[in-house]
Amino acid sequence: MSTISLIIGPQHPALHEAERFLFKVEGETVIDVIPRIGYMHRGIEKLMETKTFVEGLYLAERICGICNVAHTLCFAEAVEQAADVEVPPRAKYLRVIAHEFNRLHSHLLLLGVAAELMGFETLFMLFWRDRELVMSLFEELTGNRVISAYVRVGGVTRDISPTLADKIKDKLPKLYKRIERYKKVLSEDPTFTTRTIDVGYISGSKLLALGAVGPTIRGSGVKIDLRYTDPYEVYDEIPFNVITYKEGDSWARYMVRIDECLELINIVLYALDHLPQGPICTKVPRTIEGEGEGRVEAPRGELLHHTIWRGGVTPWRHRVRTPTYANIPGVCEMFKGYHVADIPIILGSIDPCFACTDRTTVMLLDVESGTKKTMTIGEIKKKYWRR
Repeated sequence: MSTISLIIGPQHPALHEAERFLFKVEGETVIDVIPRIGYMHRGIEKLMETKTFVEGLYLAERICGICNVAHTLCFAEAVEQAADVEVPPRAKYLRVIAHEFNRLHSHLLLLGVAAELMGFETLFMLFWRDRELVMSLFEELTGNRVISAYVRVGGVTRDISPTLADKIKDKLPKLYKRIERYKKVLSEDPTFTTRTIDVGYISGSKLLALGAVGPTIRGSGVKIDLRYTDPYEVYDEIPFNVITYKEGDSWARYMVRIDECLELINIVLYALDHLPQGPICTKVPRTIEGEGEGRVEAPRGELLHHTIWRGGVTPWRHRVRTPTYANIPGVCEMFKGYHVADIPIILGSIDPCFACTDRTTVMLLDVESGTKKTMTIGEIKKKYWRR
């Protein structure tokens, strides 16, 4: 059977952001895939070098609107390490609460989108209905519905009132019961199980070798979660379970997220019950000299912000490594051997965010012919740079 090339993207109904995949298929079976990133590149890392740490926070959370708290928290931790600043205990607990609310909203969004991709419109509506409750509580906590600007370098922007704390304690247990019902649907309903079980299988050892992170690798039985393996903020004081599934297929990766929704509700309730008294922010010097690294478990996996300051009011260099960037090699392996119709389900199972992912591309101009050619940094190294 002859091999043909099937291009999906950069605009496609199954892609909510611009990205391009070149699939090599025989009949309906995928035998190889080549990703082409770069369509969403916005130069944020370079722009960060022109911003103070206050301005940088607002830029960091626009790397990804869905997991904005993870980015601001990671950015703040990196700057705090560089400036040798200690965050008050109450602020750390409030950061955890906002961080887990952000994770809950992200997981519910993805699970609803996955149901919609399978034609399960009712489940899509139910997930997004309950996501509205999460967004409303998040807005009351932070003052904003999506882009929260809640975390600041040195702490958080506002405290939680006793009234809101009681409201969260009342609403979340009810949401917990509804999510348990959705878990039963994901486990038993043929609309979901037929499209996900034994689809997109990959072993944990292969994902480890490819550098995968987050629910993607935990769905293959690997217990890697920064909240547990390298605790930050106050996760070492909060009891919780790291969710893993051994099946390694798309179903397992979705089930990790539904179970994490249940687990993180318990984390938020525990944090509210053990919230210490005290200030919610501390002063930070205007000029900073030092180097810092922030590592947090974002909804999609390990997120890294690395910052270097040389005594000025803006960083000398700021680097971001996002989870989807780490998961793309893994998902390309997941596609192989499965059908074209499985592509949206497998891609959705890693919860991709291409706005986070994209890095530099270079446009080369041939002066003699006047032709242009787009190349990635890796392609340029391979072709033009001397070893």
